[in-house]
Amino acid sequence: MINESLLNPKSIVVVGGSEDITKPGGKILKNILDGGYKGTLSVINPGHDKVQGITAWKSVADLPHTPELAILAIPAQLCVSATQQLTQKGTRAFIVISAGFSEDGPEGQRLEEELKNIINKVNGTLIGPNCIGVLTPTYSGIFTSPVPRLDPKGCDFVSGSGSTAVFILESALPKGLTFSSLISVGNSAQLGIEEVLEYWDNAYVPGESSNIKLIYVEHIKNPDKLLKHASSLVRKGCRIAAIKSGITEAGQRATASHTGAMASADSAVEALFRKAGIVRCFGREELTTVASVFNYPRLEGKNLAIITHAGGAGVMLTDALSQGGLAIPPIEGKDRDHLLSLLNPGASASNPIDILATGTAEQLGRVIEYCDTRMDHIHGMIVIFGSTGLSRVFDAYQTIHEKMKQCRKPVFPILPSISSAREEVEFFLSHGHINFPDEVVLGRALTTINQAPDPADEKIFKDDIDITEIRTIIKAAPEGFLDPGTINDLLRAAGIPVVQEGVATSRKELLSLARQFEYPVALKVIGPVHKSDVGGVTLNIKSDEHLISEYKRMRKIKGVRSVLIQKMQTGTELFIGAKYEPTFGHVILCGLGGIFVEALGDHSSGLAPLTFNEARSMVRSLRSYPIIRGIRGQEGINEDQFVEIIVRLSTLLRFATEIKEMDLNPLIGNSKEIRVVDARMRIEK
Repeated sequence: MINESLLNPKSIVVVGGSEDITKPGGKILKNILDGGYKGTLSVINPGHDKVQGITAWKSVADLPHTPELAILAIPAQLCVSATQQLTQKGTRAFIVISAGFSEDGPEGQRLEEELKNIINKVNGTLIGPNCIGVLTPTYSGIFTSPVPRLDPKGCDFVSGSGSTAVFILESALPKGLTFSSLISVGNSAQLGIEEVLEYWDNAYVPGESSNIKLIYVEHIKNPDKLLKHASSLVRKGCRIAAIKSGITEAGQRATASHTGAMASADSAVEALFRKAGIVRCFGREELTTVASVFNYPRLEGKNLAIITHAGGAGVMLTDALSQGGLAIPPIEGKDRDHLLSLLNPGASASNPIDILATGTAEQLGRVIEYCDTRMDHIHGMIVIFGSTGLSRVFDAYQTIHEKMKQCRKPVFPILPSISSAREEVEFFLSHGHINFPDEVVLGRALTTINQAPDPADEKIFKDDIDITEIRTIIKAAPEGFLDPGTINDLLRAAGIPVVQEGVATSRKELLSLARQFEYPVALKVIGPVHKSDVGGVTLNIKSDEHLISEYKRMRKIKGVRSVLIQKMQTGTELFIGAKYEPTFGHVILCGLGGIFVEALGDHSSGLAPLTFNEARSMVRSLRSYPIIRGIRGQEGINEDQFVEIIVRLSTLLRFATEIKEMDLNPLIGNSKEIRVVDARMRIEK
């Protein structure tokens, strides 16, 4: 557990502190001194009496006092004995900078376990090993640069990688983004990302704690803890953005070689973040841009006005926003006429509002004010204003600054001339603002945030779901792939509609079922898993003769024991799939069905159990959602029923964890109903 001695120590000892600031022990000591640490600071260095002006002791045993926090920057082999001596003195917080532990192999793993056990025995706190340190308002306990000036309202930042944390700082600071704390957990021998989130959650004080949390994580050890505390923080008003690396096979190898961690399945991570209300990012620029947007007021709608003096930048921004689901509505009628009256001849007010390179700061201010006060259907403004190379732009940036303070709607500034107008940008940032130098990156960040759902409710949907029957069926079923009858029994117990169907092992049974269902019908083999690959599916059969002919053919296919006859359904093919991921639980996927599942690669994921809001968000985040909704005169599907089926399936899986993988593919849906046409399930007990 994170303790006060780690965050606000009254005394610190740097074990391995040196005069050489090109080494971690020397640089971390210099950063602590430069940061103005006001407590008692001492050094362990057997070769010097003073190090950087601080009294140095030859060994831990020589220390005349008990340091609250020990920062170790010595070889891994020496860390265990030094930690043992420090715990005996009463030290209860440790930051181990040193590398050479679990990331280096079995011997390093043994040392790491020993180090952790020593600290656990005294109920102490351990950060690391193999980390860059900790930065709090009390001390600058990191050995890297840059060391940001801390702001209580800045971002709290936790990272599983020290070097990546530095790169993220390098991306953030030129934008004007500020930080209130930084914790680099390294190998996470004792405390990892989840424990830092737990501390942030438990220590949160409204109006005092930072409301922006940033995460870089390579390995999620405890998804339940992450979900619990991240969603709790978001409900308290915080906004969280995170990068999870190691999402591909190659990325997993890189992650493993970096920290010895096993990367989690990407679909599980995506589902977990969505459930927690975390905005997922995939790179440093995206993370720091999303965090920058968090510093501005929330958009209360999807309609934006773009105000620019550079036409191309406005077009690129319009594309980025439109592709992500935000709107740039045309400005027409009296609003358009009034805006044009404010501008020079040749300007455009159709949205983007192009004030031209000859537009003045005064004109810019009037346009911003009109959009804010007179256009209720506009929910925010994005202002693109760089240097034309003809004159300085201090007056324009002063105007943007003043309007940002006055406007009731958010104003996002894009000041792209970070080189040619460097002084003007620095002037703007000095007022406490944040700049977005790239319009497309900002556009994508705004849409990513807009698409992120709220944290999910914890209540499990159980209406008309027979959980007792589900458990009875599962207990009686053998391991492996279930037969169609058992699958249908499970689906019906969960209230999931299935197509009329029956199993036939003879011509007589087949014809009897066909007359019961009425033509047209479909015929499918039972046995082979991939029916279409062996010619085991025939659709739209309309006569006894065609039915018997296909039956004869299918019975000759290797492995076929019987056939499945179904009432033909008409509509759009959909799919819902699920896979059990260790530590995460069931990850549920949905999208268009049939061959489109693999051909399009368009699916969204959620973590069981799902709420209706989660399931609806999954459906609406699909690129193919316009087809589901209905496009160009074509009938859509019953979206409410699709959402309900996803939720019911998630409850089924919550109470039947023995199901390790399953596919409902396809479901056939139209505007009236959706039914499962084909399904497979595999269970392990």
